[in-house]
Amino acid sequence: MTESTTLTVHGERELAARTAMLFGETTREFFCAANDLHTWARPEARKAMVRRLRPRAAAGVVVRKLYTPAVLAEEDQRSHLFDVAEAGGQVRVRAASLPHETIIIDRRVMILAGRNGSRGREFTITTAPALVGGVYALMCATWDAGTPFTEYLRREAGTVGLDADSQSVLRALAAGLTDAAGARRVGMSVRTYRRRVAELMTALEADSRFQAGVNASRRGLTGS
Repeated sequence: MTESTTLTVHGERELAARTAMLFGETTREFFCAANDLHTWARPEARKAMVRRLRPRAAAGVVVRKLYTPAVLAEEDQRSHLFDVAEAGGQVRVRAASLPHETIIIDRRVMILAGRNGSRGREFTITTAPALVGGVYALMCATWDAGTPFTEYLRREAGTVGLDADSQSVLRALAAGLTDAAGARRVGMSVRTYRRRVAELMTALEADSRFQAGVNASRRGLTGS
């Protein structure tokens, strides 16, 4: 794309075709804001994105992702955020609505998500410096008002109850069960059980699995 270009595309596939060249080895900063993961990343592309992120983050590329609490409603979305954080990305949650669902690359290219239509979701891609700079400044202010992902989970765990599956996992942890035994008890796959354990340990500020169960019991979060 040449400087000061603005164009509109429709649907995720057209967006991917138009922007594939933007996510190259020279990218140094990637800033994304969205209500949840469904705005941008197709499910089949998420694992590949995490694989690419790890070496780039290690090389100094800054990746920031800002979401609303809606992103925590689905387990696969929560799991992806843990993967992003473990790979070196920065993730924050903003309780208030976001002014724009936006991607900005190296402060020079911006993608704005628009409304859904008969041809799919509308996306505007622009390199106009004034537009990019103005939205970037607004996103930075919104980012500063957000809460780091793991801290947000800890706060939520301290103020609200846990769902039935989480309570069952915590009881299995407190009982000292192995992953395989715990997964069988609660009716989950071992992979899902381990992911849920990692989430709960972070949320409950526990250094061990047993401590997670004990902490939750002390807070009255494990139910009967």
